[in-house]
Parts: sequence; structure tokens; C-alpha cells
Amino acid sequence: MDVATREVEQRVSHFRQILLWPLQLMPLPKDSPLQHHYQLLEQKTPDNPWRELADEFCGDPEQFHERHYSEFVTFLPYVQRFLYGEKGGEETDPRYGESPIRIFRRQDVAKVRMTFKESETPLSFDIVHLDLYFFYDIDVVILVVEIAADNLGLRQVQDTLYRFGRAYPPYWDEDGSGGHCLRCAEWMAADGAVLAVSDYEKRGKYLSFVSRFRAPCISSHWEFLLRPLVLHHSDEDGPVRYRQIEYHRMPLLAYLAMDDPRSLSRGDFARLVLVSGPGKSGSLPYSDQHLEGFEMRFCYDRYWHPQADQPGTRLLSCGHAFVMVGSAHDAYFTGLENGLLGQFRHQFFLLALIPHFHKAALLMLSDRLVTALNRLEIGNAEAVKQFKRAIREILEVFLRFTHRYWFYEISDQAQARALFSMTREHLGTERVYTELREEIQDMSQYLDSDSLRRQANTVVRLTVVTTAGLIATISTGFLGMNLIDAAQDPLPDRLLFFALVFLPSALLTGFAIVKSKRLSDFLEALSDERLSQRDKLATLVAVWRKKRPPGPG
Repeated sequence: MDVATREVEQRVSHFRQILLWPLQLMPLPKDSPLQHHYQLLEQKTPDNPWRELADEFCGDPEQFHERHYSEFVTFLPYVQRFLYGEKGGEETDPRYGESPIRIFRRQDVAKVRMTFKESETPLSFDIVHLDLYFFYDIDVVILVVEIAADNLGLRQVQDTLYRFGRAYPPYWDEDGSGGHCLRCAEWMAADGAVLAVSDYEKRGKYLSFVSRFRAPCISSHWEFLLRPLVLHHSDEDGPVRYRQIEYHRMPLLAYLAMDDPRSLSRGDFARLVLVSGPGKSGSLPYSDQHLEGFEMRFCYDRYWHPQADQPGTRLLSCGHAFVMVGSAHDAYFTGLENGLLGQFRHQFFLLALIPHFHKAALLMLSDRLVTALNRLEIGNAEAVKQFKRAIREILEVFLRFTHRYWFYEISDQAQARALFSMTREHLGTERVYTELREEIQDMSQYLDSDSLRRQANTVVRLTVVTTAGLIATISTGFLGMNLIDAAQDPLPDRLLFFALVFLPSALLTGFAIVKSKRLSDFLEALSDERLSQRDKLATLVAVWRKKRPPGPG
């Protein structure tokens, strides 16, 4: 089979792409009426197209489909409670067992029209879902964009995977277009009206933004999609603000139903899973050394039989991307209800969502830790107090994240378990988790040791004051004895006796407090049998000696 014939036959009968874009949410202002970020989207205002997605598990049982059941039983019980919540009896609090995930969806965008650099003819993709995922007690939101199209060429699919999910251009080509980006991306309504257009070509906008805010700018069509959420480093007003948390390339999932998936070469599979864009057929996107062990590192071939009549399904993952490739003539692979297409949109989507959420949450907490350290001023008591409060809050959030969201295993099914482990390994979430835990523990230990040091210092000072007070107490105890019988004296005389004793006692106590550090040194020296009487006397004399001011050097 020659190369030209092979390229013509490489068609994708049905294509799906799901983008996952994790973003960090900034803390709400103290005077904000909102207690949670998602409450902004609960307000049904004209500028808010988002509506909360009804829980499919709490609706009409007749509307609960088998695909929902298959999705549910894929996961272990503690993951089920995280994803779907748990419904208790009527006697329990109705809030008990609710899922910590809140999902909002917008329906006004029906299509996305993409114009590529190598073709003047745009491609239109159906928008299947536009969702925002909020997580309780974690300042992270994930934008989910699912698109679909039929009868595409393999190069068109590779170009779409490579260029669509980019928040901003890393550079600009000679013609002024954004490097690695689409020439133009347009969100379109059901009636064909254009709702928003990308502006990758506006180089001045991106340069000036970075110059002003020291943060990357977001393309206008992505900003449109996220409203009423607004970019943190911008002049727009809005109580809920977000910022970039990872690289500008959005993680993705891809589903390819091919006429003949066996026609794909090793280089084609590498370009798909590594999202390297289209290339010459039969060639590799990278060197042989770089792709050594490619099948072992990136492919899950348990159900891939390229030599059989039915080749089965090949699953690939590099952490950033998950790709599913199979035959368009296989009814099970293309089944939307009970087939692999349905599993791709549900089970496999969640298998990718969870580790990407893990990584985003850990990066968010790491960013909060760095921010708290940057605001610390050692000589400023108020800054030190705010630093301690911030560190304790981060520690509390990290502990709740660990017990509520962090999973090492999410399924007992071999395929789900293997793919989840593969994705976590490529993303390095366990390493990030360990590093963050050690950093937070170091900070916590520092705060604990600082508190113990302050408490010990306070105890020493109180011991000195108590010792001085003990002398005064014993000395003034004679007032309760019969040495001076003043019980029957006039009131002024008794007050005079009280003042004569109270004033020296108060002065002695105050002096002990002021000199408590030096007095503690004297008491320690006095109890040290190794010191001579002269050294002990010198320590006592040092109590009254004035502290010399620091020299000019």
C-alpha cells in the first residue's frame, strides 16, 4: 500500500474531544456577600448563562439509565461518595452525604468554528457540553468543553488536538498569527450567530498585559466562556476571580472511531497521545531515543489486537492527554449507551478528571504557601500574626483535602485501576503531594516550636516574677500577725499601713517583670555550683547594668 493511498484511507468517522482546564480561584473578599464561589453562578441574572446541573441520582428513577449505573459501580465506595454523595434516611440532616462537587452548565453555545493555518476552509464542531466543576473547600474550578464531529481526516484531528485547547499564544509567527494556535476560533449560537472570537493575533494586548501584571493574558473567546468569572490580573470588576494554575495547554481526552485503526503507524499513535500535531505519514514526531519504550510508557494494549479481524481498542495516556482509538465498524466501541463511547464520556472522563483535580488542588495550596511566605515580615508583629494564621488555614485545608479528596486507588477494575495509575504517574501528583506535605509539616513544626519557645520564655519570666513576689509576700506577711496590732486603728492609719506595704511590693513586682530576663540568668547562675561567688556576684550586678546601644557599625 503506497503512502498516498494510506493517507486517503486514514479517516475518522467520529471524533470527540474533551478539554479539562483547571483554574485557581482567588479567595473571596472579606466584605463579599458570597460564602462560596459557585454562589455567584446560582444568581439568575442576564449576564449569567450558567445553570446548576441537576443531580441525575436524585431525579426520576425512570430517567436513571444503565450508563449511569455502569459509571457508578466502576468506582470504589469512598470514591462514589466523593463523586455522587450519599443519601441517608429521612431522619438525617438533608445536607449529610451531599457530593462536594457542584456542576454548572451553559446552553447558549452550540458550535465552535475553527480556522486552521494550513487551510482557509473552517471546520465546525458541535458543542456537546460546557461545564464548570466546583469543589467544596478547594479554591479550584475546572472548565470542561466537549466537542464532536464526523468524517474528519486524521491530520485534521491531530491539528485540532494540537491547536484548540490553548489559552494564549506562546509566540507569534511571521504572518502575525499566534504560534501553535488556531488562526481563528469562534463560539456560535444555535442560530449561527457568532458569540465570541479569539484574538491570538493581537500581540500588543498580550505583551502589554504581561508587562503590567506579570501574568499571562487569556484569549478573548476563553474569557467570554468563563464569564461572569473574571481574570484576576485584569481591570474588570467581579467578586469571583480566577488565575492560571498550569501550562497554557489544556489537558484533554480524545475519542477516535476509525475506518481502520490498524492503518495508524507508530508515529501516528505517538502524535495523538503526545499531542504533537500532524506530520509526515510514516515518520516519528520525535527521535527514536526519545520514543524508546513508547508502548510500555504510554499504551494500554490489553484489548488491542491489530492482527485480528476486530482490532479492538487501544488506550493511550501521557498524563496531559488520554486517547481512545477503535474501529467505527465495532458496535460496542461506538455504543453511546452501553458501549465504549458512553464509557469514554463518563468513566474515562472521571478517570482523567480526578488526577487533574488532584494536581490543580496541590498546586493551588503550594501557591498559597508561597504567597504567605512572601508576605511575611519578620520585624512586623501584625505580619507575623497573619502569616501564622495563613499557615494554619493552609494546613487545615490540606488535611481536609487529604481525607476527602486524595485517593491512591479509585477502582478494583483492572482497566480503570491501570489507567488511573498511569495518569497519576505521568502527572507526578504523588511527588507533588509528598513535597507539599513536607513543606506544610515544616511550617507547622516551625509554628509549634515558636509557640513552645514563647511559652517557655513566658514561664521563665513568670517564675522570676513569682520568686520576687514570694519574697514580698513573706516580707509583708507580718501584717497578718500580731506584731502590729492595727485592727482597731482608724481607717486612715490602716490605709497608710497598706500603702506602705503595697507600693514597695508593686515596685518590686514591676522591677522583676522588667528585669525578668536578667533575673532568670542570675537565678540560673546562683544555682550553678560550678560558678564562683565572684561570677555569681557579677551576674547579679549585670541585672542593674544598662544595656549598651548598638554601635554605628
